[in-house]
Amino acid sequence: MLQSIIKIAISALIIVIVNELAKSKHMLLATICLSLPLTSLLALTWLYVDTGDTQKVAGLASGTFWMVVPSLVFFIILPLMLKAKFHFSISMIVSGLVTAGCYVMTHKLLSMFKD
Repeated sequence: MLQSIIKIAISALIIVIVNELAKSKHMLLATICLSLPLTSLLALTWLYVDTGDTQKVAGLASGTFWMVVPSLVFFIILPLMLKAKFHFSISMIVSGLVTAGCYVMTHKLLSMFKD
């Protein structure tokens, strides 16, 4: 239980730090922190700490690599919509839905080449 609380605290701290940096006009530092694969690093570390299984870590890292490509679509569509003056909520929903569609397509493509 304590380990779960520590995981949550560290993960939440990173989110708060990025948010505070962005609010205090340290946008470059905030974007660098946000662009780092901190979530991936934490998840891979927690998986290894919990299981000690390097093959599971390798599998998760490999899968993450392939899913980064469709996730980039979100960061293309969202700023374009916001610059076009779409409402924030609409921009987030559309960006999320299109990204979800890209995840599905990527998964299907990867499944075709598996085995």
